Amino acid sequence: MKVFLIAGARPNFMKIAPLYREARRRPVECKIVHTGQHYDYQMSQAFFDDLELPQPHYFLDAGSGSHAVQTARIMIAFEEVCRKDRPDLVIVVGDVNSTLACSIVAKKMLIEVAHVEAGLRSYDLTMPEEINRMVTDAISDYFFVTEQSGMDNLLKEGKPAEKVFLVGHVMIDNLFHQVKRLEQGAEIQPGVKQIKERFTEYGFMTLHRPSNVDSRTKLLGILEALEEISRGLPLIFPVHPRTRKMLLRHGLELPENVAAFDPLGFRDALYLWKDARVVLTDSGGLQEETTALGVPCITIRENTERPITVEKGTNVLAGCSKEGIL
Repeated sequence: MKVFLIAGARPNFMKIAPLYREARRRPVECKIVHTGQHYDYQMSQAFFDDLELPQPHYFLDAGSGSHAVQTARIMIAFEEVCRKDRPDLVIVVGDVNSTLACSIVAKKMLIEVAHVEAGLRSYDLTMPEEINRMVTDAISDYFFVTEQSGMDNLLKEGKPAEKVFLVGHVMIDNLFHQVKRLEQGAEIQPGVKQIKERFTEYGFMTLHRPSNVDSRTKLLGILEALEEISRGLPLIFPVHPRTRKMLLRHGLELPENVAAFDPLGFRDALYLWKDARVVLTDSGGLQEETTALGVPCITIRENTERPITVEKGTNVLAGCSKEGIL
């Protein structure tokens, strides 16, 4: 049996790593397709290195662009790969454009699709990821679900119960694998070690969603909240390329007590946030990872497709305003 594992953006890499490790122990020909949705070395190759993944078998080099342009590029390139080297099953993970694009191509070529992290819903159609989740689930053949809300959503939408599996989360499998690697003395960048040694306690921050960073007014409010928080608690902030670009475009600067980094590899970031007093983020995956390790998380969003993190009490939805965050 030949299986394609699709990875395009950083969260995808974390999710395919344990799947690839497991596939190597089984009579399965498993190939990694890297769509190139995140094409910068720091945003992709470093993650392959950290996660002990081999070079991808196929690199589609999609690059950036609007949602339509990027999705179209991935579809065209992936169709060609499937024509030359047809798989029996395509496994897509998460909710990025690569997830949507490759699932559509596979289904039109009558190749079965499995969606890992299926069934999550924010019910916010202004989020591109919500559209990707809904469309992917509409055409998938197998659904692998991380939490009960996903099961409830899929069954409510009429998916056949025998095709829906509550399996837990491969990203958390990867998280525990990486925690163990750190305990065994895995290598960390010297600069990352130094920043951690500088502070007795600190907060960790990520911010990248267009809804938060593209609007100058909204981004300014978030920065004002960070300014106030960082007076009493230094913040460590690996800055996403989109966020850095928008800071420059809007003529805004990070507060003085925010230590800014270029994007970090998964292991370096984990080394920092696992011991943070608090994590502030608009990421989906980090909400789950902080919950798994019991690290308090403040989510800078109005909603979450991962309600279990709020139910467990480790995650608080703050909204996107200065007042809500504070």
